[in-house]
Amino acid sequence: MSRPNFLFLFPDTHRGDWMPYEAEIVSRLGMEPLPIRMPHIEALMKQGVTFTRAVTSSPLCAPARACLASGLRYNKADVAGNHENYDMSRKTFYAVLKEQGYRVGGVGKFDLHKATHWWGLDGWIDDLGELGFTDGIDNAGKIDAIISGREAPKDPYMTYLYKNGWANLHLKDMTNRGQRTDATDLPDEAYCDNWLTRNGIGMLKSFPQDQPWFLMVNFVGPHEPWDITHRMKAEWADVPFQEPHDSTVPEVTWNSIRQNYAAMLANIDRNVGELIEEVKRRGELENTVIIYASDHGDMLGDFNLFGKCKPERGSVNIPLVISGPGIVKDTYSDALVELQDLASTIVHLAGTHMAEAADSLSLKPVLAGEEKTIRSVQLSGLDEGPQHPSHWRMAADQEWKLIVERDRPDRLYQLTCDPWESQNVADAHPEKVAELKQALQT
Repeated sequence: MSRPNFLFLFPDTHRGDWMPYEAEIVSRLGMEPLPIRMPHIEALMKQGVTFTRAVTSSPLCAPARACLASGLRYNKADVAGNHENYDMSRKTFYAVLKEQGYRVGGVGKFDLHKATHWWGLDGWIDDLGELGFTDGIDNAGKIDAIISGREAPKDPYMTYLYKNGWANLHLKDMTNRGQRTDATDLPDEAYCDNWLTRNGIGMLKSFPQDQPWFLMVNFVGPHEPWDITHRMKAEWADVPFQEPHDSTVPEVTWNSIRQNYAAMLANIDRNVGELIEEVKRRGELENTVIIYASDHGDMLGDFNLFGKCKPERGSVNIPLVISGPGIVKDTYSDALVELQDLASTIVHLAGTHMAEAADSLSLKPVLAGEEKTIRSVQLSGLDEGPQHPSHWRMAADQEWKLIVERDRPDRLYQLTCDPWESQNVADAHPEKVAELKQALQT
């Protein structure tokens, strides 16, 4: 069989426990079944491996994507926050694929030069070529598009809205939107995730049949603010959700936010189906690895918190599903995975390696059904910056999770009996605290 193609589906802010897991996994997470609708992701889960213990390298957009690109953990990737760009001298797995003869494409929100509010009106700047892409339509994320494009467009999505007379409507709707959950008046065709999916399908159509390809689709949802179209709103208007954990947020607030979050996931799933259909049309599905993951999650009201940047499960845990040739089917794995592991996994499946990805462990042995574990402890972290005042590190094994945070006592949770991380037992288990702290130091 020829070298596989890769379709990498990468939403922004999809938390790991909001997936169509089987009942046993849902119960282990201490949850009730969620009324989410993701039939295409469910189908991928049947066709591959679903990782239930995956975490982000850092729960913030630019650092997470820098770790993914480089195959390095947060303390080595040199992107501390959204105020810093990726170091162009640092190798990426995209460049490795390009060197191996792959067509390397991407659409959507790359966030590898997030600090520079210029994406090119067509979504291409020379930096993308240096990063390893042969094709790209890079657009701003939800908030960056509004900040940068208030007077004139700085990215291709706002360029599209300006050309079609929708820019002022979108600017007015998104400015100071906060926790509003009313519908945008944008038509479905102009909704960003639908627009960028069309870009992805168009890019797939342009790829030659005789060259292996990699396409990364960086959805902007379900990142807040929770803007959805009238069609999406109507489909979820009467759906009740489980209340946030240990929260005093009013139901009228959290349920409407969760409805809109689920609507964005369902819309992403619909677009996933359209992308997969194009792969089928090309006759390449049997030789295409499909990956679904996210950069981080959202607290969604748990502990009265919303957003990312936190060490708790809602923020740090991410979904991860991988299917394709040579990959076992309909399998759940509790292997301790970190986001940057996908760098080595992808190049390994492509038949090569990336020496620079020093912190990235290939998941291929798990995908082939040969191994069940790849590491004994997983790590994540975030330092202080203009948009994230906390400074913390997290280390977890199969049973325990330690959070070390500036100006707070150490927190240790026994995940097997406290999946929501509610009861700090650090004082009762100093030996486990010391063991996980040692893992952070090494």
